[in-house]
Amino acid sequence: MEEKYYYIYILMNKWNTTSYIGVTNSLSERVWQHKEKIVKGFTEKYNLNKLVYYEIFENVVEAISREKQLKRWSRKKKVDLIRKLNSDFKDLSDDL
Repeated sequence: MEEKYYYIYILMNKWNTTSYIGVTNSLSERVWQHKEKIVKGFTEKYNLNKLVYYEIFENVVEAISREKQLKRWSRKKKVDLIRKLNSDFKDLSDDL
């Protein structure tokens, strides 16, 4: 049986001023949807299409729990988390 993974991810705009946190089971496809503006709503409105952070989970409940946890964090705490692994806020989707 193929192992399934789940991802929480953070997107930002090109100025790193607005962020979006989501969860998916196909990170590359989901980021592509955001970049192509297929996903209507917040990410489309604020042009959030730069993947700056993600985490991988084997359990969907854990992924959703982590997503909810991050959404409650302050902006500063989220930015600090991103900086630990991606100090330049480069678009990580190129490496997917």
